[in-house]
Amino acid sequence: MENTEVQLDPEIDLLPGVATSSIEIPWEQLRAVVEAVIYVTDEPLSADQIATALQQPAARIGQVLEELSVEYGKPEHGLTIREVAGGYKISTKPEHHEAIRAFVKNLKPPLKLSLAALETLALIAYKQPITAPEVMEVRGVHGAGVIKTLIDRKLIATAGRKTVLGKPILYKTTKEFLVQFGLKDLSELPTLKEFEELGRLSMGDDETTVEEPQAEPPAEAPPVEGSADESAAERAESSVTE
Repeated sequence: MENTEVQLDPEIDLLPGVATSSIEIPWEQLRAVVEAVIYVTDEPLSADQIATALQQPAARIGQVLEELSVEYGKPEHGLTIREVAGGYKISTKPEHHEAIRAFVKNLKPPLKLSLAALETLALIAYKQPITAPEVMEVRGVHGAGVIKTLIDRKLIATAGRKTVLGKPILYKTTKEFLVQFGLKDLSELPTLKEFEELGRLSMGDDETTVEEPQAEPPAEAPPVEGSADESAAERAESSVTE
């Protein structure tokens, strides 16, 4: 079997500020890069893989890995770098698994909104304070169920009542809304198009998550004497009698 030599693209800058052809990398910088590489990789990385990618002697990478393993082995670290299946991987320490499991169980499930809910939230964010009838007027559909969902998710809250006939409830966004979208305050709101795209990426656009109730159809009028249905029934009954 022929040995295959790994060729690195010289245009790729693996270490910013350091030429890819150079192996004279400061020890602390190399240590930091190796640590980061192991962290971001799902599969265990061998010393040879790291050495090839960073164009470093395998022995030097081995020393870095040994130093990192010792450092992460100290009790003040919750993570450890250990050898798994011929490579190195960062993972949580076994002695902390129960505490981590309990913590994860208390985490809120990922927040997902339907497209209808996202549109309603966008309207409230940009037009607040706004009433449910005003939202319905813009969207053209009944949105009471969606507004209830947004309240349950703590993304919007009531903001008093509008001083018009019927005094409808006003709605505004909440602090949780800012947290979910990574905004410092409302002045950082993106454009409406950017907002919808941001929502799909950060909150998971799942159109089946929340079903928006449609506006109820008008009630059927009671049957009128002599209607088409009634006449058909009478004709059928007459034919049977005959």
